[in-house]
Amino acid sequence: MQGSLGEKIGEGAYSEAYAWAPEQVVKLFKPGVSRWMPWFEVRMLRAVLAAGVPVPEVFGEVTLDGRFGIVLQRLDGPTLLQLTRTGGVTFEEAGAIVAALAMSIHKTPLPPEVLSMREYMEAELGHDDGKLPKHIATEILALIDRLPPGDGLCHTDLSPGNVIMTAEGPRLVDWSGARRGPVALELGFLHIILSELGPEIADNPERPRATNAAAQSEYARLAGMSPADLTAAMEPYLPIVRTFVVLGNVVPSLRERLIQRIEAALRLED
Repeated sequence: MQGSLGEKIGEGAYSEAYAWAPEQVVKLFKPGVSRWMPWFEVRMLRAVLAAGVPVPEVFGEVTLDGRFGIVLQRLDGPTLLQLTRTGGVTFEEAGAIVAALAMSIHKTPLPPEVLSMREYMEAELGHDDGKLPKHIATEILALIDRLPPGDGLCHTDLSPGNVIMTAEGPRLVDWSGARRGPVALELGFLHIILSELGPEIADNPERPRATNAAAQSEYARLAGMSPADLTAAMEPYLPIVRTFVVLGNVVPSLRERLIQRIEAALRLED
């Protein structure tokens, strides 16, 4: 596609974002990332945009120096994370935005390419290089088989850093981890990201925790259920979420601690 690599404007665990052309950016995946990830994200973005989910438009795909990239609509505005840091929004306001997005996503028709949490887990375990003890892998698959599978769409990374606040409203980016599952799985990912991973890297550990508490409370209100019932529904999925985090090597320094929490939760399930 017509364009050229400009200034770097962002970076995630698996990709970097650069200016590309007027009103466009390129999301360039890091060396070693499977070609499946950008292929899947392109299809997800196009499907959910057509269903009315607020996401950037996809203009095409490129390959630069052997790296795969997606050319996207450039979204102008701060992330919700930046606004919580500066006080531009309160934790309650941030939580309400995240909860509304979660509710909207789970009502979105499921694109056919989306894997179930079991299919996704099997794929991740197939590429495991010793990060996870084998007995945990066996028990996690058994736990997934015991739980209601759910057939809703889950983004799985509804963190404020993936919500860009444009003049037209919030826009949600980073769809490479989407999968099929119950809303309890989505909220479980949000809980782990904001209450266990986020505090490890935040300048103020209470900020992500407060955002998570507000989002969970608001989702319970929107769903017409008590916060206690929502927590109870989410709890069995937390060891599954932690397993995905370990396999993804998202925060390597937390690996041992997360494995201990997975094992403790699995013992409670017995």
